[in-house]
Amino acid sequence: MKNNGINAQFNAKDDVVIISKQTVFKGFFKLDEYQFKHRLFDGGWSDVVSREVFERGHAVVVLPYDPRTHQVVLIEQIRLPAIATTNSIWLLELVAGMIAADEVAEEVAHRELMEETGLSATEMHFVNSFLATPGGSSERFYFYWANVDASKAQGIHGLEYEHEDIKVHVVDFDIAMEMVNSGRIDNASTVLGLQWLALNLNKVKL
Repeated sequence: MKNNGINAQFNAKDDVVIISKQTVFKGFFKLDEYQFKHRLFDGGWSDVVSREVFERGHAVVVLPYDPRTHQVVLIEQIRLPAIATTNSIWLLELVAGMIAADEVAEEVAHRELMEETGLSATEMHFVNSFLATPGGSSERFYFYWANVDASKAQGIHGLEYEHEDIKVHVVDFDIAMEMVNSGRIDNASTVLGLQWLALNLNKVKL
């Protein structure tokens, strides 16, 4: 049952009733429409609410960091949806990739790191997970930081059959944070990952 305390434990099954669910679009991604009711903060239940939920599955995001050189490995690739709000559709990002239904997140993290940067992690550390855009999508990111040798990072990577064209950049951490502060890096998972590292450098030092 809903509890107004900010630190309260919640049980989603007690707080929402799913009346119906139907798939209204299915292509590379899927769009489901839900009809539901939920508990109200002041007591009682809401009217029936209709919402579309973008279903693209869940993903890993990996921060490749070399604690010996204090450098991060970023990737650059085209992101067409960014064209609506930015001058550049070539975004600097962390490594990321979708998790298939039968896959383990950490295994995907290792695979995507190799596919997108050519690097192998000497250590892969799970940090936490977070919802990407919970107002419209069920997608959850599983965030890892990878201990890597940044001196080995170079070149163009990605899978041709997925139309990936990915350029690797090795960036001093302080410069990466300047790019966050200036808005040059402006995608959520990369901003969150670099800010996490800024707050936790003492945990990742050799």
